[in-house]
Amino acid sequence: MTMESTAFTSRLFEPARLGALHLPNRLVMAPLTRNRATADGVPEPIMATYYAQRASAGLIIAEASTPNAVGQTYPNIPAIYRDAHVAGWRRVTDAVRAAGGRMFLQLQHGGRIGHPDTTGLTPVAPSPVAFPDPIHTPGGSRPGAVPREMTVAEIRSTVADFAAAARRAIDAGFEGVEVHGGNGYLIHQFLSGETNRRTDGYGGSAAGRIRFAVEVVEAVADAVGAARVGLRIAPGVTANAMREHDVESVYPALVGRLADAGLAYLHVVFADPEQALFHRIRGDWPATLIANPALPWPSPLPADGGRHEGERLLAAGADLISLGRAFLANPDLVERLRRGAPLNPVRDEYWYGGTELGYTDYPALTTAPDRFHPVPV
Repeated sequence: MTMESTAFTSRLFEPARLGALHLPNRLVMAPLTRNRATADGVPEPIMATYYAQRASAGLIIAEASTPNAVGQTYPNIPAIYRDAHVAGWRRVTDAVRAAGGRMFLQLQHGGRIGHPDTTGLTPVAPSPVAFPDPIHTPGGSRPGAVPREMTVAEIRSTVADFAAAARRAIDAGFEGVEVHGGNGYLIHQFLSGETNRRTDGYGGSAAGRIRFAVEVVEAVADAVGAARVGLRIAPGVTANAMREHDVESVYPALVGRLADAGLAYLHVVFADPEQALFHRIRGDWPATLIANPALPWPSPLPADGGRHEGERLLAAGADLISLGRAFLANPDLVERLRRGAPLNPVRDEYWYGGTELGYTDYPALTTAPDRFHPVPV
């Protein structure tokens, strides 16, 4: 039995375009926080090894990196607002490019998901609504701190920080940046009426609550070129204690405002091809759409790592499919999925922080192709 006879035929393995980039396949490594940077946010050398191992992905979106000091969420996450951060990330992008890969960097401000014990600063947010759950800090779990409501001047300076971070990311060798607008972080906090209780032009109606997101994306696009910018959204996703009651009005408004901006892509988290909102977003968005399948969480991954759900999303109109945990545990995920080979299990105990264990020590395929038994879907 030859490799060709065991391989799956799927659009996932077809080449694609993303702006000026030629992608060898439609599989995207989703951004995954791993807490392997230094205490002040400089990427460690082991991060270059980790990402280079996964360079066969059509695109790698590197993990959330903070654009300023107060935006830091957890200990040992990377940043991109100092020269040392640029130099650390340059080692990563050089290694990935040498291995044949392509990378965007995700920009994330934590907003209320920050803590003085981590940053030495009071977190800021659209409104003084505390994160209701414990937050991990260098000294252990601590109750969430009440954030300070951002002034309009602070909003404007934060927008400028995102733009400056984007320029630094390009200097660090990234092909582009992804603005994180989901999963309960600062931009998502502005979008939700539960965490945004402002009565000025940045709150209230859907038009007010999307304003910060639009200003950040437009500033970043002005800084590095719209074709180098993506936006990640998470309509209705409850990560980090988020609650949204009007996703059907907020997200079409946001997508509509940015549809003609010439962005590289829109990245939809926990996309569901059965939901009307997904189809509306697809219909309203003229450029590349990256869809992240709604896989069970925190349940174990399905045996195929999300391949079947990814194919359903492609059939529903997505252009690229992002997978997270499957790439975390399988540096050669593209080849494993193409062959239908078994996947490495995710070792959750090594997910956040630590050494090479559960980070760079996941094995690649060593078994001859004719010994694989395709994984059923």
